[in-house]
Order: sequence, then structure tokens, then C-alpha cells
Amino acid sequence: MRLIPRSFLARTILMVLVPLVITQVIIADFFFGNHWSRVHNTLARSFSAEITTMMNFIDSGNLSVAQSMARDIGINVSINPKLNRPEKNDNKSMVAGRLSKYLETQLNRPASIYIDRGERLVFVDVPTRDNKIATFGTSLYRIYSTSSEVFVLWLIGSILIVSILISPFVILHSRSIRRISNAANRFGRGLDAPGFKPSGSLEIRNAAASMIKMKERIDRYNRTRTDMLNAVSHDLKSPLTRMRLAIETGDATDKNLLQDIDRMTEMVNGYLAFARGEMPEVEQTTELPATLTRIARDAAPNKKIELDLPDSPVQFYARPMALTRAFANIIENAARYANKKIKITEYDTDEKIVVTIEDDGPGIPDNRKDDALRPFVRLDESRNDKTGGTGLGLSIAKTAIENHGGQIFLEDSSLGGLCVRVVLPIE
Repeated sequence: MRLIPRSFLARTILMVLVPLVITQVIIADFFFGNHWSRVHNTLARSFSAEITTMMNFIDSGNLSVAQSMARDIGINVSINPKLNRPEKNDNKSMVAGRLSKYLETQLNRPASIYIDRGERLVFVDVPTRDNKIATFGTSLYRIYSTSSEVFVLWLIGSILIVSILISPFVILHSRSIRRISNAANRFGRGLDAPGFKPSGSLEIRNAAASMIKMKERIDRYNRTRTDMLNAVSHDLKSPLTRMRLAIETGDATDKNLLQDIDRMTEMVNGYLAFARGEMPEVEQTTELPATLTRIARDAAPNKKIELDLPDSPVQFYARPMALTRAFANIIENAARYANKKIKITEYDTDEKIVVTIEDDGPGIPDNRKDDALRPFVRLDESRNDKTGGTGLGLSIAKTAIENHGGQIFLEDSSLGGLCVRVVLPIE
């Protein structure tokens, strides 16, 4: 038998109500054990003292004085030769037990207590010295405080009120988690979840947003792997066909074959570099100015390089090899197309790092900027090996930047060419 429910809704309700109930029980126990006891002891002692005083007047023959006193304090006094009472009195009940003990101590004679719960009255029968019975009748509230009952009702009511108030919030909370579960189940089967949007508390919305990003990254991963297979098939087919024809016709030369082999090696290396772009790497404390300076010096030795880098750069956690590969591809691309000048700028804020790489080359038309970031897409449709590589440079950079939680933008440069703006978060 499972004592703890399995659903999140039931567990959350229990998580709130169980501590609340335990707290209320502790408070109630303290109240009944202290306040309730003190109040009822005071009431019983006071009523017992009043009865003792009036019995002293009755025993001394001053019945009128006792009755006058009784009227003043709200007690009805009567002297009866005999009464028809139940065989069992209420001396040992929870309500009258304290009064019975005080009467026994103060009167030095037996007293019988009877409670009419319907009328909320209490009667105390005390034998007189002349063998009659003095009956003192008054409201039950003279010896019993109903605040205890009200307090218990308030404790139960507060639990009910809290239950009613938290139920809608817990239901909405669990509904958001259930929607995430359903969407994750569909994502796991390769399906989309139409209409699924992050909702609920901040943590749940962040979890849903992260799951959506994970789904997009998996889809992008699958698309790029499919594109890579298509590109491998397309790019390797041409040199292989050319080599085969050259060998069959007898026109093959060592130089031509080596050129085709070098081209195929370059393409394979590009595909491997792209595949390595998403490999795991340990994060380390990193700063960019030294890396950007070294890459620019190696990639563009014959171009004018203008650097605007901070003297005290911010340090952040990153995968240095992946980030170096990304900036190397961007700067090498700028060096390939720049006419004379490359400008590299970095400025830091408390939340992000922004790096811009500009060149004075031909730039990229606005309608082709998105295509330039796609893997295996070259803006030169002829796929001439003299005008570029395999179309993976900016794509590899984009993947590495996004894996760091950043973004990459292609914009027009103030130098007249292309401006690549990279935004990296500081976490």
C-alpha cells in the first residue's frame, strides 16, 4: 500500500497541508494544555468560592443574605428537602471535574454536580447542616469557556480556507507541468506540439523554453547531418567522376589527379571540422582580446588590421577551442574578401560581450545573409574551389556561438563590406 500519492498535484497539496495540520495541532495542544486549563481553573475556583461563601451564610441561618448575594452574581439558590436527581452525577466529567475538586477542598462535604447540556445549565447540590439540599443553579458558561470550541473551529476553518485558496494555484502549476510532459513525449517521438507555449511559474516557463530550444537544436542537428550527406554526395561525386573519366580515356595526369585528391581532402577536412563543432569541451575562464589579436595577425598578414579592444576585458566561462575556431572562421572569411582593411571591435557590459568584425570587401546582399549562415551553402553557386571552401566557415562559427548561448548577426559594415556581430552572454 502506497502512503504517498504519485501525482504531482496530490503531493503538492500534501506538502502544504501536512505541515499546516501539524502546526495547527501543536498550537491547539499548547492552547488546550495551557490557556484552556488556566481559564477553566480560574472559573471553577471562582464559582467554588462563591458557593462556599453562600453556604456559610446558609449554615449560619442567613438564607436571605445568601439569596441576595446569589441574585447579585447571577446564581439561583433554592433549599429543597429532597430532589429527584439521576443516580450518576457529572463530578468526574471534563467540564465539571475541576469544580468538583475545589468544592471538595473548600466545603469539606460532598457536592453533586449535574449538567443540563441542552439548556447549557449547571446545578450544584450541597447538603446543609439540617439535612436539606441547597441547590445552586447558573449558566454553564460560569465554569466552561466556549472560546476553546471556537478556537478549534477556527483551526479547522483555516485549514479549509488554505486548501481552497491553494487548490487553483496548485492545479494551474500541475497543468503547466503536465503540458510540458505531453510536449516532451511528442518531441521524443519526432512530432511537433502545435500550440505549446511556456506557461506557469518562472521556473516552469524556463524549463519549457529550454525544452523548445533543445527541440530546435535537435532538429537543426538532424537537418545539418542530412545537408552534410547531400553535400558530401554532391561535392565528392564531381571529382570522382572527373578522375574516372580521365583514367578511362587515358588523359589522367599525376598533377590533375593530385589536384582532385587535394580538393577532396579539403572538403573532407571541412566536413570533419563541422562535425567537431558540436563536440563536448570543458569550459574554462576565457577573455577574447588576445585570441582575436592572434587570429587576426595569422589570418590577414597582408591586410590593414584595426583593433579596438578593451584594456581590462571581462572574463567569462567558455569552451576556448570552439570559440577560437568560430572567430578564426569569421576573421579568415573577412580576410579572404577584404580589399585592404579589417576592423575588429569588442565592448563589454555587465551582461554580455559584443564583438564586431568588419571588412571593406564586396559584402553580402541582404536577401542572402541568412543563406550565408546555413551549412553547406555557398553564395557562389558554381562551387568553384578558387572562390572559397565548402560553405561551412560561417556555419561552424554560428554553431559554436549558439552553443555558448550567444547570437551571430550579418550586417552592413561602415567600411563598405560585411559586418559580423557576435553577442555572447556573461553567466
